[in-house]
Amino acid sequence: MSERTVPGTGRALLSRFHLGGSGPTVAIKDCIDIAGQPTCGGSAALADASPAAAHAEVVTRLLQDGWQITARANMHELAYGMTGINDWNGTAVNPQDPARMTGGSSSGSASAVGAGLVDLSIGSDTGGSIRLPAACCGVVGFKPTFGRVSRAGAYPQYSTLDCVGPFARSMDLIISAMGSIAPDFDVAAARSSATTSRVKLVTVQADAAIAAAVQAAFAASGWHGMPWTAVHMQAAFEAGMTLINRETHAAFGHLLGLGKLGADIEKRLSAAATTTDAAVAHAEEVRAAFSAEVDAALADADALLLPTLPSLPPTLEAIRQGASVLTLSSLVRPFNLSGHPALSLPVAIAGSPLKAGLQLVGRKGEDERLCALGLHLEQRLKTAR
Repeated sequence: MSERTVPGTGRALLSRFHLGGSGPTVAIKDCIDIAGQPTCGGSAALADASPAAAHAEVVTRLLQDGWQITARANMHELAYGMTGINDWNGTAVNPQDPARMTGGSSSGSASAVGAGLVDLSIGSDTGGSIRLPAACCGVVGFKPTFGRVSRAGAYPQYSTLDCVGPFARSMDLIISAMGSIAPDFDVAAARSSATTSRVKLVTVQADAAIAAAVQAAFAASGWHGMPWTAVHMQAAFEAGMTLINRETHAAFGHLLGLGKLGADIEKRLSAAATTTDAAVAHAEEVRAAFSAEVDAALADADALLLPTLPSLPPTLEAIRQGASVLTLSSLVRPFNLSGHPALSLPVAIAGSPLKAGLQLVGRKGEDERLCALGLHLEQRLKTAR
């Protein structure tokens, strides 16, 4: 294997190698096991990890189907942040605008796909960590239904929020990847027509340019839309934060005080130790209420439609000067709590070289239908150019 940091990749990729056949190339996030390699979670605190004894299940499935696994992707340390800034491994560059953050935690996965370093990448999404960097980097990112794709060999080992899923520059590759990593995924159904579909347009607060980009994409879709407002959206965002704090501290709290964690992670993980049992119990009540609310909304619609991010990603300089990024996950994190599948697609912003993210959220277990919607929208947007 090559040096851990690969020169010339903008720190998106940590190493290059070759496993598998001659199919499309794939990068694997640094929190997913590849046999014979250490899984370091983007952290100096895990730099001495022993090489993995076996592939994660998702890696095995890709190899069985002939994909070429060619790189290890960088990430936000311990998958516990949204900026992608990593002062140990280096920070992946946003291919849309190098001055802006790539998003986290699957920063290298999104950056590598957006920059054309690989065809596909596999990341993980605990609080928006696939959809958020996909929107920042102008690529497609898919969070499957919770439990649809095996997390065996992914870290942290226990999570009630986390999902393994793919990034690509096209829905066709997303669908092909899902056909490999989810054994019961029906590829033909995911490529079926979604012309006469019904979506609910979620009422959210977003910057005018992003709201306009999402509305223009919906107008091009040909779908029937109706407005919908979620009662528990903010509470679900807060509950998702509570649970990720409790579960991440349980997994990595033993690394505190060793002097090996980045300052942001040391501070956040220390604060997570104060998460109370009462807060966790309340978060679970919110999970039940929000999940039921989304299920009810989808009873007479194929998907919810909303922006992925409420605003454009801030610059790295602004973040280092103290700009808060927490609210950037306000539209994605709730669907980790509920477990619904969610897809982020790039959409053009009028008068800007940057693309925004449009998010589609589908019924649990109907990942194929959601992918069909994404494929239809992608095709309509290409035609509308």
